[in-house]
Amino acid sequence: MTRISLKKNEDRRIKAGHPWVFSNEIGRIEGVQEPGVACELFDVSGTYIGTGYHNPHSLISVRLLSRQHEDIDSVGFFEQRIAAALAHRRSLYPQMETFRLIYGESDFLPGLVVDKYGNYLSLQLLSAGMDRRRGLIVEALQRLLSPKGIIARNDVAVRTMEGMTEEVELLQGTIPDAVLMQENGLTFEVDLRNGQKTGGFLDQKENHLLLKGICNDKDVLDCFCYSGSWAAHAGFFGARSVLGLDISERAVALAGRNAALNGLSDRVSFEECDAFDRLRSLKLEGRSFGVVVMDPPAFVKNRKNLAEATKGYITINRRALELLEPGGYLISCSCSYHMGREPFREMLATSARQAKREVRLVTARSQAPDHPVLLNFPESEYLKCVVLQAL
Repeated sequence: MTRISLKKNEDRRIKAGHPWVFSNEIGRIEGVQEPGVACELFDVSGTYIGTGYHNPHSLISVRLLSRQHEDIDSVGFFEQRIAAALAHRRSLYPQMETFRLIYGESDFLPGLVVDKYGNYLSLQLLSAGMDRRRGLIVEALQRLLSPKGIIARNDVAVRTMEGMTEEVELLQGTIPDAVLMQENGLTFEVDLRNGQKTGGFLDQKENHLLLKGICNDKDVLDCFCYSGSWAAHAGFFGARSVLGLDISERAVALAGRNAALNGLSDRVSFEECDAFDRLRSLKLEGRSFGVVVMDPPAFVKNRKNLAEATKGYITINRRALELLEPGGYLISCSCSYHMGREPFREMLATSARQAKREVRLVTARSQAPDHPVLLNFPESEYLKCVVLQAL
């Protein structure tokens, strides 16, 4: 097995529990250097730290899977890890059949994401180490879950940083054109082949319940609506009307089907448009809303564009606040890890000042617990969901 030794004083973060080793922290490499090859990690004095896999072409050079001497190239290893993750999800959601089964480093399987949509699995192999072990992963999933189909949604840009291509590949069984999932008493159609991420978003399911009680008999605006999950929940919880906005024709069509699936088409509608522009025109039309939901895609892809992305966040949240009725609520979200919790709140405060609105914080949430957060791995916490009330 490849042996990797750290430079002097580069072991503190890793020994504290962080699973990544960056290329500039490595002092010496002995053995095979191929993308994804198994390795053992040692400090400068030769003390064993952990076992993982190595990619000489990636900035994240080593990802640790274990702090013990284990064979990470066996079906048994993956079966044990996936079984533990499954047991945790079953304890969280004993009646639910759709959830995130594997969340990378948080389930001690860095570079692997697996979402369970009923009898179908959609996974992402985000690192060369996991891609190299796809056969072991699929076999372990088959043993534990006997899915009707497994699809790899590897059409993500992060794979290119690992020296891999972007692709969508059927790994096992069949995948229908549409899969139905249940969430909070509602039914949603999911496109596992062409939908965003692994087909859908599973991290907001608890946060959708925030609409209950605040949108009853209110007009609701859902910006960047994608599949219409926020909009459908608003209609389900008694909104008088709901307008969803998205720039994607495919997303608007999907959102419309989801509204119809739940018998909500009479009060939930969608527009294909640029949300930035539509927010401005709604103000010019004199429109106002009791609730505005702002759940955009990740604006901040890296630290370099944080300042520019923050301007975008301020713009959309300011315009949202300008549309709120007195006493109305803004539910504002960010799925950008590089936009931290405090900077996110500061951005919202700036948005409120620019909108000349006094607001109070009602609650602040994170991602659903099937996307667990490791305290020694801050990168595992990315979602911010804040409810503000305009006074």
